[in-house]
Amino acid sequence: MSETNQLVATERDNFGKGAARKLRAAGRTPAVVYGHGTDPVHISVETHPLSLIIRHANALIELDLAGKKQLVLVKDVQKDPVRQVIEHVDLLVVKKGETVDVEVPVHVLGEPFPGTNALQELNTLHLSVPATAIPENVEVSVEGLEEGTQVLAGDVTLPKGAALLGDAEQLVVHIVVPRGAGGADDEAASEEAAE
Repeated sequence: MSETNQLVATERDNFGKGAARKLRAAGRTPAVVYGHGTDPVHISVETHPLSLIIRHANALIELDLAGKKQLVLVKDVQKDPVRQVIEHVDLLVVKKGETVDVEVPVHVLGEPFPGTNALQELNTLHLSVPATAIPENVEVSVEGLEEGTQVLAGDVTLPKGAALLGDAEQLVVHIVVPRGAGGADDEAASEEAAE
Protein backbone atom coordinates (compact mmCIF):
# COMPACT_ATOMS: atom_id res chain seq x y z
CA MET A 1 0.00 0.00 0.00
CA SER A 2 1.17 3.51 -0.65
CA GLU A 3 2.43 5.41 2.37
CA THR A 4 1.33 8.93 3.21
CA ASN A 5 4.05 11.50 2.55
CA GLN A 6 4.34 14.79 4.45
CA LEU A 7 4.73 18.09 2.61
CA VAL A 8 4.55 21.70 3.79
CA ALA A 9 2.78 24.10 1.41
CA THR A 10 2.65 27.88 1.15
CA GLU A 11 -0.32 29.69 -0.39
CA ARG A 12 0.62 31.85 -3.36
CA ASP A 13 -1.02 34.94 -4.79
CA ASN A 14 1.28 35.66 -7.74
CA PHE A 15 0.34 33.94 -10.98
CA GLY A 16 1.63 33.69 -14.52
CA LYS A 17 4.80 32.42 -16.16
CA GLY A 18 7.11 34.98 -14.53
CA ALA A 19 5.88 34.20 -11.00
CA ALA A 20 6.13 30.44 -11.67
CA ARG A 21 9.68 30.88 -13.02
CA LYS A 22 10.71 32.78 -9.88
CA LEU A 23 9.23 30.05 -7.67
CA ARG A 24 11.09 27.30 -9.54
CA ALA A 25 14.36 29.30 -9.33
CA ALA A 26 13.83 29.43 -5.53
CA GLY A 27 13.47 25.63 -5.37
CA ARG A 28 9.67 25.58 -5.15
CA THR A 29 7.01 24.17 -7.45
CA PRO A 30 3.63 25.80 -8.14
CA ALA A 31 0.62 23.55 -7.49
CA VAL A 32 -3.15 23.72 -7.22
CA VAL A 33 -5.34 21.85 -4.71
CA TYR A 34 -8.96 21.16 -5.72
CA GLY A 35 -11.87 18.78 -5.14
CA HIS A 36 -14.84 18.14 -2.85
CA GLY A 37 -16.63 21.25 -4.08
CA THR A 38 -13.99 23.59 -2.66
CA ASP A 39 -12.48 26.51 -4.53
CA PRO A 40 -9.06 25.72 -6.01
CA VAL A 41 -6.21 26.78 -3.73
CA HIS A 42 -2.97 27.88 -5.41
CA ILE A 43 0.09 26.83 -3.43
CA SER A 44 3.80 26.16 -3.77
CA VAL A 45 5.80 23.27 -2.29
CA GLU A 46 9.49 22.45 -2.03
CA THR A 47 10.64 20.88 -5.31
CA HIS A 48 13.11 18.28 -4.00
CA PRO A 49 10.78 16.40 -1.60
CA LEU A 50 8.00 16.66 -4.20
CA SER A 51 10.22 15.10 -6.89
CA LEU A 52 10.92 12.14 -4.56
CA ILE A 53 7.20 11.68 -3.83
CA ILE A 54 6.02 11.73 -7.46
CA ARG A 55 8.42 8.94 -8.43
CA HIS A 56 5.74 6.61 -7.08
CA ALA A 57 2.45 6.19 -8.90
CA ASN A 58 -0.65 7.54 -7.13
CA ALA A 59 1.30 9.27 -4.35
CA LEU A 60 -0.75 10.25 -1.30
CA ILE A 61 0.40 13.43 0.52
CA GLU A 62 -0.55 14.95 3.84
CA LEU A 63 -0.29 18.63 2.99
CA ASP A 64 0.38 21.11 5.78
CA LEU A 65 -0.99 24.50 4.71
CA ALA A 66 -0.72 27.17 7.45
CA GLY A 67 -0.96 24.47 10.12
CA LYS A 68 -4.06 22.86 8.58
CA LYS A 69 -3.57 19.26 7.41
CA GLN A 70 -5.16 18.13 4.15
CA LEU A 71 -4.95 14.70 2.51
CA VAL A 72 -4.31 15.00 -1.26
CA LEU A 73 -3.57 12.68 -4.17
CA VAL A 74 -1.14 13.63 -6.95
CA LYS A 75 -3.46 13.80 -9.97
CA ASP A 76 -1.30 15.39 -12.67
CA VAL A 77 2.33 16.44 -13.06
CA GLN A 78 3.48 18.79 -15.82
CA LYS A 79 7.19 18.57 -16.66
CA ASP A 80 9.42 20.44 -19.06
CA PRO A 81 9.82 17.91 -21.93
CA VAL A 82 13.52 18.67 -22.39
CA ARG A 83 14.91 19.39 -18.93
CA GLN A 84 12.39 17.17 -17.06
CA VAL A 85 11.89 19.94 -14.48
CA ILE A 86 8.54 19.77 -12.65
CA GLU A 87 6.60 22.83 -13.80
CA HIS A 88 3.25 22.34 -12.05
CA VAL A 89 1.34 19.74 -10.02
CA ASP A 90 -2.41 19.18 -9.62
CA LEU A 91 -3.43 17.79 -6.21
CA LEU A 92 -6.87 16.28 -5.57
CA VAL A 93 -8.39 16.55 -2.09
CA VAL A 94 -9.31 13.12 -0.69
CA LYS A 95 -11.04 12.10 2.52
CA LYS A 96 -10.35 9.00 4.62
CA GLY A 97 -12.90 6.32 3.76
CA GLU A 98 -13.66 7.52 0.22
CA THR A 99 -12.64 5.68 -2.94
CA VAL A 100 -10.66 7.14 -5.83
CA ASP A 101 -10.16 6.07 -9.44
CA VAL A 102 -6.49 5.40 -10.23
CA GLU A 103 -4.24 3.68 -12.76
CA VAL A 104 -2.19 1.04 -10.92
CA PRO A 105 0.96 -0.49 -12.50
CA VAL A 106 0.93 -4.23 -13.31
CA HIS A 107 4.03 -6.26 -12.29
CA VAL A 108 4.57 -9.69 -13.90
CA LEU A 109 6.25 -12.22 -11.59
CA GLY A 110 7.72 -15.67 -12.14
CA GLU A 111 8.90 -17.69 -15.13
CA PRO A 112 6.48 -19.32 -17.59
CA PHE A 113 6.94 -22.92 -18.81
CA PRO A 114 10.47 -23.48 -20.24
CA GLY A 115 10.72 -22.44 -23.91
CA THR A 116 7.93 -19.85 -23.62
CA ASN A 117 7.82 -16.09 -23.03
CA ALA A 118 5.30 -13.97 -21.12
CA LEU A 119 4.23 -10.96 -23.21
CA GLN A 120 2.75 -8.12 -21.15
CA GLU A 121 0.03 -6.32 -23.11
CA LEU A 122 -1.30 -4.02 -20.37
CA ASN A 123 0.98 -1.96 -18.10
CA THR A 124 -1.72 -0.54 -15.79
CA LEU A 125 -5.19 -1.44 -14.53
CA HIS A 126 -7.90 1.18 -13.93
CA LEU A 127 -9.13 0.56 -10.37
CA SER A 128 -11.41 2.08 -7.78
CA VAL A 129 -9.64 1.83 -4.41
CA PRO A 130 -9.86 3.34 -0.92
CA ALA A 131 -8.00 6.68 -0.98
CA THR A 132 -5.84 5.71 1.99
CA ALA A 133 -4.99 2.23 0.66
CA ILE A 134 -3.84 2.76 -2.93
CA PRO A 135 -1.69 -0.22 -3.97
CA GLU A 136 1.75 0.54 -5.42
CA ASN A 137 1.10 -2.18 -8.01
CA VAL A 138 -0.87 -5.34 -8.73
CA GLU A 139 0.98 -8.59 -9.34
CA VAL A 140 0.36 -11.23 -12.00
CA SER A 141 2.14 -14.56 -11.57
CA VAL A 142 3.08 -16.41 -14.77
CA GLU A 143 4.99 -19.16 -12.92
CA GLY A 144 4.83 -22.40 -14.98
CA LEU A 145 2.10 -21.15 -17.36
CA GLU A 146 2.09 -22.92 -20.74
CA GLU A 147 1.85 -21.64 -24.33
CA GLY A 148 -1.53 -20.15 -25.20
CA THR A 149 -2.41 -19.19 -21.61
CA GLN A 150 -4.01 -15.76 -21.34
CA VAL A 151 -4.41 -13.67 -18.21
CA LEU A 152 -7.28 -11.19 -18.56
CA ALA A 153 -7.90 -8.10 -16.40
CA GLY A 154 -10.76 -9.90 -14.67
CA ASP A 155 -8.38 -12.75 -13.68
CA VAL A 156 -5.99 -10.48 -11.76
CA THR A 157 -6.19 -10.78 -7.97
CA LEU A 158 -6.93 -7.30 -6.64
CA PRO A 159 -6.14 -5.98 -3.16
CA LYS A 160 -8.92 -5.87 -0.56
CA GLY A 161 -11.38 -3.07 -1.25
CA ALA A 162 -10.25 -2.58 -4.88
CA ALA A 163 -12.61 -2.91 -7.85
CA LEU A 164 -11.73 -3.14 -11.54
CA LEU A 165 -13.10 -0.22 -13.56
CA GLY A 166 -11.75 -1.20 -16.98
CA ASP A 167 -12.86 -4.02 -19.29
CA ALA A 168 -12.53 -7.41 -17.52
CA GLU A 169 -11.84 -9.02 -20.94
CA GLN A 170 -8.74 -6.90 -21.64
CA LEU A 171 -5.62 -9.01 -22.22
CA VAL A 172 -2.96 -8.35 -19.56
CA VAL A 173 -0.41 -11.13 -20.26
CA HIS A 174 -0.23 -14.03 -22.70
CA ILE A 175 2.24 -16.89 -22.98
CA VAL A 176 3.85 -17.57 -26.38
CA VAL A 177 6.64 -19.65 -27.89
CA PRO A 178 9.17 -17.29 -29.52
CA ARG A 179 9.44 -17.52 -33.31
CA GLY A 180 12.31 -19.71 -34.48
CA ALA A 181 12.33 -21.64 -31.19
CA GLY A 182 10.99 -24.84 -32.75
CA GLY A 183 14.16 -26.85 -32.07
CA ALA A 184 16.24 -29.35 -34.09
CA ASP A 185 13.31 -30.82 -36.08
CA ASP A 186 12.48 -27.42 -37.62
CA GLU A 187 16.14 -26.84 -38.51
CA ALA A 188 16.32 -30.22 -40.32
CA ALA A 189 13.08 -29.47 -42.19
CA SER A 190 14.33 -26.06 -43.33
CA GLU A 191 17.65 -27.60 -44.51
CA GLU A 192 15.74 -30.20 -46.57
CA ALA A 193 13.58 -27.48 -48.12
CA ALA A 194 16.68 -25.50 -49.09
CA GLU A 195 18.20 -28.46 -51.00
